[in-house]
Amino acid sequence: MKDGFVKVAAATPRIRVADCEHNADQILALLREAAGLGVKVMAFPELCLTGYTCADLFAQPALLRRAQEALGRLLDQTGELDVLAAVGLPVAVDNKLYNCAAVIHRGVLLRLIPKRHIPNYGEFYEGRWFTPGGGETALADGPFAGVPVGGEALFLCGEDPALTVGVEICEDLWATDPPSRRLAEAGATLILNLSASDEVVGKAGYRRQLVRSQSARLGCAYVYADAGEGESTSDLVFAGHDLIAENGTVLAESRFRTGLTVSEIDVERLAFERRRVNTFPPADRAGAFQRVRVPLERGETVLTRPVSRSPFVPRDPAGREERCEEILTIAALGLAKRLEHTGFARPVLGLSGGLDSTLAALITARALDLLGRDRRELLCVTMPCFGTTRRTRSNAEALARSLGAELKTVDITKAVNQHFADIGQDPENHDVTFENAQARERTQVLMDLANQLGGLVVGTGDLSELALGWCTYNGDQMSMYGVNASIPKTLVRHVVDHAARTCGDAALAQTLADILDTPVSPELLPAVDGEISQKTEDLVGPYELHDFFLYYAVRWAFPPRKVLRLAEYAFAGAYDRQTILKWLKTFYRRFFAQQFKRQAMPDGPKVGTVALSPRGDWRMPSDGAVTLWLKELENL
Repeated sequence: MKDGFVKVAAATPRIRVADCEHNADQILALLREAAGLGVKVMAFPELCLTGYTCADLFAQPALLRRAQEALGRLLDQTGELDVLAAVGLPVAVDNKLYNCAAVIHRGVLLRLIPKRHIPNYGEFYEGRWFTPGGGETALADGPFAGVPVGGEALFLCGEDPALTVGVEICEDLWATDPPSRRLAEAGATLILNLSASDEVVGKAGYRRQLVRSQSARLGCAYVYADAGEGESTSDLVFAGHDLIAENGTVLAESRFRTGLTVSEIDVERLAFERRRVNTFPPADRAGAFQRVRVPLERGETVLTRPVSRSPFVPRDPAGREERCEEILTIAALGLAKRLEHTGFARPVLGLSGGLDSTLAALITARALDLLGRDRRELLCVTMPCFGTTRRTRSNAEALARSLGAELKTVDITKAVNQHFADIGQDPENHDVTFENAQARERTQVLMDLANQLGGLVVGTGDLSELALGWCTYNGDQMSMYGVNASIPKTLVRHVVDHAARTCGDAALAQTLADILDTPVSPELLPAVDGEISQKTEDLVGPYELHDFFLYYAVRWAFPPRKVLRLAEYAFAGAYDRQTILKWLKTFYRRFFAQQFKRQAMPDGPKVGTVALSPRGDWRMPSDGAVTLWLKELENL
């Protein structure tokens, strides 16, 4: 359970209806297999020791006795297994029959949790045999005499309070007020659901959405184990639709098969999200719950869960296209409001032929379209100087033409050289003054042109540059509205690519394709043989790594060791540990040192889950010391 990761499983055994001994064998085999994989918590289907479809056989004392004996055999043979498991069986208590989850660990029956909401409609008529669970009672006789049945219980696992388990059964999730709601409010970070949900057309999607939504709404992980092969098919078919979800994301899923579905949940991440969302109820609502301590051993958890190299970019093509279109629209709406509020000011934009200014131009054109205004009101300004190449300049000119914007060229070479003479800067000294003087001159040109026209300077800096401080203070750091401010570099590329494929303009698409193929560069150092000599990622590191670091260090507040672990896992085969560690140190140093630039950043629309505006998501002192974070990295 190191770093908050806990391996969990949903298990669907291949059963025989009413054959408790066979079913116990299948369950035991899966328990042993799961323990061998390092699983710590797992769920089995509803009534799996007998079979869910026993119908009137549930009234037979012989079946109930065999189910109890089968559970006893499971306990006898799992004393060495450090797995908290929930197994379904019918339990008779005080002349009532309950559909229960037996919660077991290392050969001990900890508690029996009865189903609270018993369906009695359509194909489900459990009310014929079972009583809804309620207040706490206990088994009066037999080998499990005195074991608590019912009530409200939480299972606190190991020494980590972040791993707290609650249990509900099938229809409980479908109820208007599921037990999982109270369990989560009382502290449960992991909900186990023992289910026997039949399979009909369209139900899998609904079930998946329900599990995913419940995990998101409760800020928890959810393991859903479904009945499958072996149940009676007289009227229904069961597909073994097992799901593992975490805070709205499905981590693992299987259907139409038996066996284990395994993944790792991150309880540290869940705990952080609950602290961050201050609408989550306080713990003092949990007084009615019994807390059962489970001595799970702490150990290393081998990761198998999906960890994307590009956490800001959706994996599936359809989701990615939707995300890109949303970003363009949200950013354009923000700019349109600002243009309207300022008296329909003309947008003024510095166009370099690079990705960021290209995206800003696309957003601005869309904002003008939303306002019903002529795109010629957009003034695109190219400002060539020492590092400008023919390729980037021609792309900037072609982009402005394709968008229908007004294009103006202001060569700033003479102005910058004059400035060098004024301050005594040697033009052959290509230091930070040499670079920043160009960025500030460009900003001055844009601001003054905006003054001439009654315009508004549209900023082009993106989220990744703000995180690293890769911008010139009072140069490209400054504008009147920064449309790219919460769009990370890895996503900028996808949004521009989306625009190229959907614009319906062959000339524009060709220009955008060439811009996408151009190395990322500020072009502040002289070109070499007409080619870009200054490549950003050679200097500050790969943006795909920095965006990864940004997502986990800021959005989820992961400590450096955990960010490094996830990066090694996600980028295995692309970067070795030393390379990742090198750029991770660079990220922390720059992120802390450059906060002063973010304190003075212009307004700009938030489009995603991470933003660095001091007026919104990120409040950080400019004088915060990075020592603690770097020391942790040095000690790894």
